[in-house]
Formats: sequence, structure tokens, C-alpha cells
Amino acid sequence: MTGLLPEGFHDRLPPAADAATGLEARVLGVARLYGYEQVDPPLVEFADELASRLKAGGVRDAVRFVDPVSQRTLAIRPDLTAQIGRIAATRMGHHPRPVRLSYAGAVVKLSASELNPQRAMRQMGCELIGLDTVAAAIEVVRVAIEALQAAGVSGIALDFTLPDLVDTLARELDPPTLNTLRDRLDAKDAGGVAAIDARWLPLIEAAGPFDAAMARLRAIDAGNALASRLDALAQIAASVNGQAALTLDPTERHGFEYQSWLGFSIFARGVRGEIGRGGTYTILHGDGHEEPAVGFSLFTDPILDAGLSVDERRRLFLPFGTPAIEGTRLRAQGWVTVAALEAGDTPEAQLCTHVLGDGGPRTL
Repeated sequence: MTGLLPEGFHDRLPPAADAATGLEARVLGVARLYGYEQVDPPLVEFADELASRLKAGGVRDAVRFVDPVSQRTLAIRPDLTAQIGRIAATRMGHHPRPVRLSYAGAVVKLSASELNPQRAMRQMGCELIGLDTVAAAIEVVRVAIEALQAAGVSGIALDFTLPDLVDTLARELDPPTLNTLRDRLDAKDAGGVAAIDARWLPLIEAAGPFDAAMARLRAIDAGNALASRLDALAQIAASVNGQAALTLDPTERHGFEYQSWLGFSIFARGVRGEIGRGGTYTILHGDGHEEPAVGFSLFTDPILDAGLSVDERRRLFLPFGTPAIEGTRLRAQGWVTVAALEAGDTPEAQLCTHVLGDGGPRTL
């Protein structure tokens, strides 16, 4: 036996596992102060239920298998948002809207990407179900930023996108051409876009620092098809009020398969790749009616891998024979105590940073 794990899976050892718990506690603590109550859905559920809850899908990368009990196909969640939508639409369907829910848990991907080889990750976040208004989006963005700040993450940046922008502007195109246009805009393929219609080339140029990109988009929107949407986006950006750097890539769709009019990616200084993602979307109810929602998800692993939100390790060694009541007193003061269980034990062997002496704890 080698202890090897399948490709894309990993153990999280001390102190990283403790740091993950602390990070999630800080994020969910901020969410709770905004009225977001935590739910804890199961890792596995019926695949058809999971796949049909969001209007645009969102569970394409799920690991599926047949349940030996029900003989139905089950899916391991690749993302928690669809499950939160299910809970809001069924078990909490009677709850007054909007309903605010938070969560933290493991997700599993069917396959890894070139940029991220991990298939098992932890995800945490908040969903506001029942509204996708500007006010709702402002609250969600604010919670995301404050939660990251509380977790010790600095240098936060938001990259906004308008996932259905192309659909809104190019309604006259037939579906095959529209799909091709989307793909070429995603790839920033100017030649390919020009081959369809040079009118769409300015959309590639309308990306970059937020204010400049917005000015370019408003110049493109000669018929005011996007005016209300751009005004809404400007209000959301203004609400950040210097707490994050802002950029805009209006045609970016990668990772926003189920978002509707608004999407955003979250980045942080010193972290490779995005640390979160959010936006507006639509939940489908069993009777066919649709419900708007807005939320965000944060990714635990890249934050920890960058060394952020990791507390200083402080372990106090209690020499062999220390009275139990003394350990109780020190733990009440916030110390993490490690008691020697035999006379030959040492603080170095127990990875302690402090040792209890006659005068109290002292640094090693």
C-alpha cells in the first residue's frame, strides 16, 4: 500500500486543514451578520434533480453513477449553487422572499482543467434567492468583499462581465452563427469576429479597466439596447467604493454558463487565478415557474495555497504531570495546549511554540 490518491485528489494536513476551517468560519460569520443562514446539502443527490434546477444547467462536470438502492443515476455535486436552488425551491419554498442562504462544503469535478489540476475542492458562498435587482447584487458583492477582508485577503479585484450581452445585441443572427460569434468573442479572435460582421469588433476592445471599458460599451450602444443594464452595472461598481480594483470584460462567458445579466470573477493579490465567482441566475421550480437569484462562491484552496488566511501556529506544551486544572485554565485563555503523556516527551516533538514554565507560558 502506497497511500497514493486518484489524480486530482489530495489530503489536507495540519495546519492547512485547521486554516481551511478558520477561513470558512470567518467568511460564513460575515454572511451570518448580513442575515445569510447556513444550509448543508448532501454531497450526492439524484442527477436529474441536480441538472434541472438551474435554467441553464450548471452541472455538466458532475461525476455520475447508479445508486444500488434506488437504481437511479446519482451525481456528486461539482458546484453547490444548484443544490441551494433546490432547497430554496422545495424545502424552503414557503419562506418569504428573498431568502438568504450560505454554505460551505466539498465539490468534485469529473475532470480537471489545464490551469487547475484539482478535481476535489472546497467551496463556500452565499445565495440570495427571489431577487436579481441592483440592490440585491450590491448586497451580494459587498458581502463577498467584506467576507474576504475578514479572512485576511487583501488586494481584492473584481472582473465584471455581462453573460447574455451577445444574445441581447445579436438577436437577428441565426443560432449557429450566434454560437460561432460567442466562441470567437470568447477567444478574442478579431479576425474570426470580423469574418462574421465587423460591427462586433468593438466588443473585443471594450475590455479592461472598468471606467474606460464602460465608456467604450456606451459608445457601442448607440441604440440604447444596453443602457439600463450598463446603468445597473455602474451602480454596482460604485458601491464597491474603492474596496476592490475593478475591470470589465463584457463578453467573457467561461465559467458563467448559468449566469444571466451579471457575472463577476474575484481575484486577490498574490493568488494565482480566481478565488471566487458570482452573478445573477434563474432557478426552475417544479411547476415550471422561474425565480431570479444572485450569489457568489469562493474557492478555499487557492486562498490557502497562497498562504492567506493562515493563523500563526501557537501550541503550548504542558510538561508531564501538569495538573489538569492548569490546562483547563490556559485553554480558557485561548491557548492550544498539548499535554505530555509520558516523562520523555518534549515540546519539540509535539511541534509546540511555547512551553509552560514556573512563571507561565514562555516562547521556545
